[in-house]
Amino acid sequence: MLKIFKHLQKQEWMLIFCSLIFIVAQVWLDLKLPEYMEEITILVQTEGSNMSDILLNGVYMILCAIGSLVTAVIVGYFAAKVAAGFSVRIRGKVFEKTLSFSMEEINGFSTPSLITRSTNDITQIQLLIAIGLQALVKAPILAVWAILKIMGKSWQWTATTGIAVLLLILMLSLIVIFALPKFKVIQTLTDNLNRVTRENLTGIRVVRAYNAVDFQETKFEEANNNLTKTNLFTNRMMAIMQPGMGLIMSGMSLAIYWIGAYLINGAALPDRLPLFSDMVVFMSYAMQVIMAFMMLSFVFIMLPRASVSAKRINEVLDTETKIIDGDKTEGKTGISGEVEFRNVSFKYPDAADYILHNVSFKAGKGETVAFIGSTGSGKSTLINLIPRFYDATEGEVLVDGINVKEYTQEALHDKLGYVSQKAVLFSGTVSSNVVYGENGKVEVDEATVKKAVEIAQGTDFVEKMENQYEATIAQGGTNISGGQKQRLSIARAVYKRPEIYLFDDSFSALDYKTDKVLRAALKKEINDATNLIVAQRIGTIKDADRIVVLDEGAVVGIGTHDELMKTCSVYQEIAYSQLSKEELEIG
Repeated sequence: MLKIFKHLQKQEWMLIFCSLIFIVAQVWLDLKLPEYMEEITILVQTEGSNMSDILLNGVYMILCAIGSLVTAVIVGYFAAKVAAGFSVRIRGKVFEKTLSFSMEEINGFSTPSLITRSTNDITQIQLLIAIGLQALVKAPILAVWAILKIMGKSWQWTATTGIAVLLLILMLSLIVIFALPKFKVIQTLTDNLNRVTRENLTGIRVVRAYNAVDFQETKFEEANNNLTKTNLFTNRMMAIMQPGMGLIMSGMSLAIYWIGAYLINGAALPDRLPLFSDMVVFMSYAMQVIMAFMMLSFVFIMLPRASVSAKRINEVLDTETKIIDGDKTEGKTGISGEVEFRNVSFKYPDAADYILHNVSFKAGKGETVAFIGSTGSGKSTLINLIPRFYDATEGEVLVDGINVKEYTQEALHDKLGYVSQKAVLFSGTVSSNVVYGENGKVEVDEATVKKAVEIAQGTDFVEKMENQYEATIAQGGTNISGGQKQRLSIARAVYKRPEIYLFDDSFSALDYKTDKVLRAALKKEINDATNLIVAQRIGTIKDADRIVVLDEGAVVGIGTHDELMKTCSVYQEIAYSQLSKEELEIG
C-alpha cells in the first residue's frame, strides 16, 4: 500500500506537511472549546459574575469554531489538490505503461482488468488521499490530545471512556477481519462484469444473429449477482458499524452522566459546582476521543479497498515488459526495405506447441512477398513478429540487416506501414484517421491525404459523405462498412510512405474487382517499397514476386504462382478450392 505513495512529488509532500500544521491548529482550536464552555458553566452558576465575562468567553468559542472551520477548509483544499494531482499522474503512468506492454502482458492482465485498474482502482486511491489521509492524521492527534486533557479527572469516567474505546476497537477489528478479504474479490468480480459487458457490446450483432440474447443475459446476471452479493455482504458489515458506534457513544454518555450524578450527590456542597463543570468538560473531551476513533473507522472502511486497488496498480507499474527497446535507429548502410527471417520458430507464452517452425525467407526492396496457408497455419503470427508485437522464440527477424530487437521501437515502427487483419479506426474524421501514422509530427498535407485515399480506392465513398475528408468517423468506424474501414486503414499506411508495408489479410472485406484495382494502384504508386501480404484468396497474391506457403507453421513452398502450381501440393489444393482450372490458366 505505502509503495504507491512513492509517486507523490516534492510539492505534494510539502502540501501534506502544511496540512499537518493546519490539522494540529484545528485540533487545538477544537479542544479549546470545552475550556471556554467550562468557564461559562462556572460563571453562569457563580453569584456576582459579570455578563461581559460570559459573553467574552462566548465570543472566544465562536472565534475558535470559525478558526476550526477555516483550517478544515484549507486542509480539505490541500488534500483535494494532492489527490487530484496524484491521480492524474498515476493514471498517466498506468496508461503509458500499458502502451509499452507487448501482447503477452496485455493478454495476461486482460483488457477489462486494465480499464478497471486505470479508472476505478485509481479513484479508490484518490478518495483515500482526499478524505482518508486527513482523517488518518487528525484522529491520532485528536485522540492523544483529548486523552491528555482528561487525565487526572475521575478514574470512573476515564474507565468508562476506556471501555467505550475498547468496544470500538473490537468492533472495527471484526469488521476488518471479515470485510477485508471480500474487497479483493469485489475488484476481481468488477473485472469480470466489465469483461462480460464489453463482450456483449462488441459482439452484439452475433448475439442477436444467433438468438443468444437470453444466454448472454444469463451470463450477465450471474456476473452481476456475484458482484452484488459480495457488495451487499461488505455493505452490511459497514452498516453495522454506524449504529454500533452510535450505541457505544450513547452508552458512554449515559454512563458518564450517571457516574457524574452519583459523584455530585455524594460530594460536599462547595465541591458540587466544580464537579459539575468537570463532568461537562470531561464529556466534551470524551466525545472528542470517540470522534477520533470514528474518523479512524471511516479510514478503515476505505483502507481495505484502497489497499487492494494500490496492489493492483503496482502490479501494472511493476510489470517488466518482455519487449525491451534496443538502441539502433538505422539499418545497415545501403540497405532499405529488406526483411529477412532466419530459422524463426515461435510459440505463445506458456504454450506447449510451436506455432512457427524454422521459418526462413527474404524480401528485398520493391518486392512483393505473399503468405498463404490454411486457417491456423501461422500467417498472422509471422507478420506480428516484424513490428515486435511478439518476439521470436528462436531464430532472428531482421529489418534492413539488423535484428528487430536491436532497434528502438519508434525507429522500427517508423519503417513499417501496418494494416491489421481487423480494420481499426479511431473516433475523429476521415482525415485524422488517414494521417494517424504521423501523430502530428508534420503538418497535414491535404493533397497527400486525398492521394492516399485514392490509391486505397476510397475516393468514391469519402467524397459522397457529408463534409467529405472532414466527415465524422465514430469510434471503431461503426458508421461505415467493413470494406470502407479496410480501405481507410490501407490509406493510413499509404499516407505514411514507409519502407515496408505489412498487409495482414487486409483485403478480405473487398470485392474481387476493388481488390484487383487497389493492388494495381499500390504496385504503381509504391513500387519502391517492400510489400508483405497475408491473404486467404489466391487472386490477391498470384501476381506476387514470391509466395510463401505455410502449413501447420512450417514453410512447405516458396516461389511464384506458376512455380507453386507445379511443385507445391498444399498451394495446388488451396488454388483449386477457390478457382477453376480455366480461371487459373486465364489469370
